[in-house]
Amino acid sequence: MADFEERRWTSRDGLRLFARDYAGSGGEARLPVICLHGLTRNSKDFEDVAPRLADGGRRVLAIDIRGRGQSDRDPVPARYQPITYARDVLALMDQLGIARAQVLGTSMGGIIAMTIFGLRPRAIAGAILNDVGPEVSPAGVARIVGYAGKGEAVESWEDAVAYVRRTNEVAFPDYGTDDWRRFAERTFREGPHAPELDYDPAIAGPLRATPPRFAGLAAWLTFRRLARRRPVLLVRGATSDIVTREIAEKMRRRCPSLGVAEIPGVGHAPMLTEPEAVEAIDKYLARVP
Repeated sequence: MADFEERRWTSRDGLRLFARDYAGSGGEARLPVICLHGLTRNSKDFEDVAPRLADGGRRVLAIDIRGRGQSDRDPVPARYQPITYARDVLALMDQLGIARAQVLGTSMGGIIAMTIFGLRPRAIAGAILNDVGPEVSPAGVARIVGYAGKGEAVESWEDAVAYVRRTNEVAFPDYGTDDWRRFAERTFREGPHAPELDYDPAIAGPLRATPPRFAGLAAWLTFRRLARRRPVLLVRGATSDIVTREIAEKMRRRCPSLGVAEIPGVGHAPMLTEPEAVEAIDKYLARVP
């Protein structure tokens, strides 16, 4: 597995944020890839994906969005919003002198990618949207809201494994014991007395608020601009309850150039180590800057 360098930077509102920085292996200069995780996840989700992409020659930055992993928790939970996250990513790009990048965003990470495009279009050279789009299924959102930020008694790593299995088995029905153990190690961290979730429970608060009027229309407009002006690949779990087949088809109808890769046997969201996901991402990156 490739080594990474720890990167830390300060947000515009004073939080210390963290990213893993994987150096690309030599060869032709290519734009870097910025990996953005989902709502309750962190940069550890890319610990298999990022080294593989770096071995292909691209610098890869896997970010802990504020409130997750090694990034600071926000004392003002109302700031846990895509526009805040997007500005944090742009601050890192500015610090590192990265004018443009390919962005790989899982779930919330894909929403952040589209938000970055809305704020600074030139910063996004293309995007891989992992099981997310401008519209998401209410049933899937309700499932996530049902557990996000709601801690329960976890006294051992066995409890942590049981927790992630209970909340994610619908998406990964074929996972075995070793898979769930690794999933738990990416979801929890060692606390002073027992494993604890590796995120601020307050991140879920804004999800329960009523979305602004016309938010859905704005999301579709941003997606259409992005997908018509930049190469975009949608990676969709075949049994996803976030991006249903109907939503994926709607995305493709509105933007015929959209690439779509469906990953069999998984739901929301593919881990991107599945053979079909690896093949689709490699083909996408081979044809973009």
